[in-house]
Formats: sequence, C-alpha cells, structure tokens
Amino acid sequence: MTDTIALRSIRVFARHGANPGERDAPQAFDIDVALDIDLRAARKTDALADTVDYAALHAGIMRAVSTTSYFLLERLGQDVLDVIFADSRVVSAEVCIAKPGLLGGATPSVTVRQER
Repeated sequence: MTDTIALRSIRVFARHGANPGERDAPQAFDIDVALDIDLRAARKTDALADTVDYAALHAGIMRAVSTTSYFLLERLGQDVLDVIFADSRVVSAEVCIAKPGLLGGATPSVTVRQER
C-alpha cells in the first residue's frame, strides 16, 4: 500500500536549455513532484521521522536544479528523481519540469517517472 506526497509549483531560477542563449542567464523553471511512499506509520505515530520531510526535500530539489546546467529537461529530471530516491522508502515518483514563458505564451514541460 502506498500514499502520495506532492510538492507543487516549486519555482527555481537556473541555467538549463539547448538553444543559444538559454544558459546565459538564469531563467524560471516550475517543478511539480509526486512520490509514492507507505505512510501508515506516520498516520499512527504523528512523527516526522515516519514520513518525508517536505522542507528537506524542497531544499534538495532547489540545490540540484540551481547548481547544475544541462541542455535537456530530461537530464535535469533525473537529478530531481535522484534527490527523491535518496529516501529508500520511496516506491515511485513523478517529476514535471516546465519552462514558463519560453515560447511566447506556450509552456513546454517534460514529465519523467521512476520506480524502485
């Protein structure tokens, strides 16, 4: 049995992109993550140790995205998955990374998924 923890609308400014000039200056990236984990213990104990610390997860994602520079969102998505799967209790996860405003009103995004 699994439950889902999600962090939505994480805004990070970073240097990623395949087109000329995209990595010259930081640009906005919007990230949504959802991770499947068994939370039965946390529902009984009310203890942070029995769940994922949202603040620590958020900090890890921010660090991974802002301290690297890739051509592809697919590659960046794997870094975010690596942060999530550092917690051995995570069963599966989904990461969606969007680049708002890049295409004159259209927002491209990539969604990657992984299971343990």
